Amino acid sequence: MNSTRLALVVVALVATSIGIGIWVGKRAQPAPAALRPAAVALEPDAAGPAMPDYLRAIWNPLHFRPAIETARDEQCLACHREVLEDRVLAKSPAGLEAARVQAWYQELATYAGDQETFHRRHLVTPFAQRVMSLRCNTCHEGHNPREEAPIPPTSGDAGFTLRKQVDPAKSCLKCHGQMDWKLMGLPAPWAESKATFAGSCLTCHAGIRTNRHKVNYLKTEAIEAAGQENSDSCFGCHGGRPWYRIAYPYPRHAWEGMGPEVPDWAKGRPTESEPRFLVGAAAAKP
Repeated sequence: MNSTRLALVVVALVATSIGIGIWVGKRAQPAPAALRPAAVALEPDAAGPAMPDYLRAIWNPLHFRPAIETARDEQCLACHREVLEDRVLAKSPAGLEAARVQAWYQELATYAGDQETFHRRHLVTPFAQRVMSLRCNTCHEGHNPREEAPIPPTSGDAGFTLRKQVDPAKSCLKCHGQMDWKLMGLPAPWAESKATFAGSCLTCHAGIRTNRHKVNYLKTEAIEAAGQENSDSCFGCHGGRPWYRIAYPYPRHAWEGMGPEVPDWAKGRPTESEPRFLVGAAAAKP
């Protein structure tokens, strides 16, 4: 009797397992064609050229040297157009309305208008177009998808680049490092001591001028004019919008009346900007 009951239980379990298997198999079958999303075309067809797949795009020669060194903006934007088309959210996930709050980069008088995205602030906003000539490959120098970067960046060349193909020590830090007010001989940070200098950087720098702005990613004359109008134009890049706690080790360009002795802080520093940034250097134009 017990053996009969055991056999019935086994049969029931087997039947249940078979039924579950059939049900799962039906569920796993491909959906009808009408319900399936269209596949991305990877081969040419009558509709037009092939769409590149992700891996082919990553390893496109344009992302590497030497092609990246002469890449034109329109070549980059052919695939990365969203960096200029994206907009700041009208309302954050936390419910804050962009129109009613200020972002950190809006704190200085040189920024006007609504909040903008990162790339738009550096490429197409009115102030950017007035004083900058940044190109995609000003910051993006090519990449290796396997590389990473130290955060925060070091004050020298660490030999790494971000996976977004940017070395912050060679790009961001130029304009967003800390203002080295002690090295400049100020009695206190600029925000505290600017009243002593009538709020103008040109109180000192009208007579102490270098060639620092004479690089092909800046508009030298426009920067000079902006500095005459408002010292926030100077301070904005020289400490007013610091992303990092360290200062950028600028090349020590010679100026008229400069002493022959090299101070300790300048020893080992270059006397020119990177060759690719020199005015007149062969570079891609937007």
